[in-house]
Amino acid sequence: MIWFFLLLGFLGLVSYAFIVKRVTSVTRTPAWLLWLVVMTPAFSLMVWTVLFGRTPMPIGLAILLFLGCFLLYLYLIQRGRIVPDPRSAPQEVEPVQSSEPPIELPTEPVMTRPINKEEEDHLKSCFPWSVYYLQHLEYRPQAVICRGQLRSKPEVAYQTIRENIEAHFGKRFYVVFQEGGDRKPFFVLVPNPFAQLDFSPRALRRPKVAVILAIVTAFTTTWAGQQLLQQVGMRGNPSFWEGVPYAIALMGFFAIREGGHYWTTLRYGIPATLPYFIPVLPLPQLPIGTVGAFLQIRSPIPNRKALFDVGMFGAMVGLGVAVILLVVGLTQSQIVNATEHPSVFKFEALLPQYSLLLTLACKVVFGNALTAKSAIALNPIAVAGWLGILFTAFNLMPVGQLDGGRMVHAVYGQRAGAMIGQVARLLLLVLALMQPHLLLWAVLLFLLPTIDEPALNDVTELDSTRDMIGLIALFLLIVIILPTPGVLLNALGM
Repeated sequence: MIWFFLLLGFLGLVSYAFIVKRVTSVTRTPAWLLWLVVMTPAFSLMVWTVLFGRTPMPIGLAILLFLGCFLLYLYLIQRGRIVPDPRSAPQEVEPVQSSEPPIELPTEPVMTRPINKEEEDHLKSCFPWSVYYLQHLEYRPQAVICRGQLRSKPEVAYQTIRENIEAHFGKRFYVVFQEGGDRKPFFVLVPNPFAQLDFSPRALRRPKVAVILAIVTAFTTTWAGQQLLQQVGMRGNPSFWEGVPYAIALMGFFAIREGGHYWTTLRYGIPATLPYFIPVLPLPQLPIGTVGAFLQIRSPIPNRKALFDVGMFGAMVGLGVAVILLVVGLTQSQIVNATEHPSVFKFEALLPQYSLLLTLACKVVFGNALTAKSAIALNPIAVAGWLGILFTAFNLMPVGQLDGGRMVHAVYGQRAGAMIGQVARLLLLVLALMQPHLLLWAVLLFLLPTIDEPALNDVTELDSTRDMIGLIALFLLIVIILPTPGVLLNALGM
């Protein structure tokens, strides 16, 4: 029972961090209220476990509980949403009440405008009629929407008009090119909040922070590696330094994965920080030492091609490294008897059937020695590979700003990508009812907005090669998260 409370506490901290980082920027609803709604299913499960022991919660009640909390979570976000819809009515400035004598107000509503009349004339001249025939301008307090008819290729129109606007206004505005609900593309000028900031390499990278976090993570992962050796029974009393191979393997996976993301941002000239590791103290039942690494992108992504590559490259490189670590670690692992209470994080007796990819890897390494009653006592290197595969699979989920969310956005567009994200979250919730180890994933996905930020040129579509790579990435996700079907187990002699 202790591990359950530890896991619940860890889930609470992670979920609150997700809400504060990802959700509070788009809604005025208090973070604590959103967190309470998200954690209600977990708290309910805890109360049920305390009252009824191992008696499972009825499926109907579980579905009703999760669905109700999910809908309430979406309602609370929407009710307090900060960002207005660009198609909504212009906002009016309310007259200010004062003790001064009243002054004559104009009969027309007064609106704040990002540009004055002279600048408006300059803006209109930035749209050649043969490229994009500008029909009218709409003003918002923090945006200028330019609607018209596209008369050239999207990439040509965006490049031409962006260069014209930058010639008149410099870096004062971001130029965003999007499709409306009627499938007609339009331009939006949004004030650039980073125009006056220092984007020099030293100011962005903050190497001291990255080095300090890497050193702390090296300590926590080495400590975790020592505990793993005790947990799987490979060493009776291992020394601290015997955990170094695990630390190198796991930190190497995250470094290569985030290095792939970082290299892609450099390739497209996107300002970004160095990757930062996130150290955590090893828990008795879950000694992993880190929950990953991340980098911060400091400006909008220029186009859907760059958006796809940023999400895809690090994920695919990281998955390749994780599979290699898993196979190498399996050669040093042992076959043991399956236990009564298996878990995806029970490294001393992991069931290969949890994942189709894991089953195939174990069958390649162990051959006919692997049977239906077999489990694997993972070597720490194999643990690092397995954790890398799980981390990659979560980030390949087609939701929001995850790698998979960026890829489906780039392939299908922002609106379709958001719909795919909603469907993916519901499907994973249904799958979690049959595979309880996916419940944590399902809860975390509910915390993420399904709509990713648009690329600056969000109209130009991808080439067929990237479309195919996107489908392959989704196929790999399915191979990782789905359990091995019985037909295949029989065919493999398991």
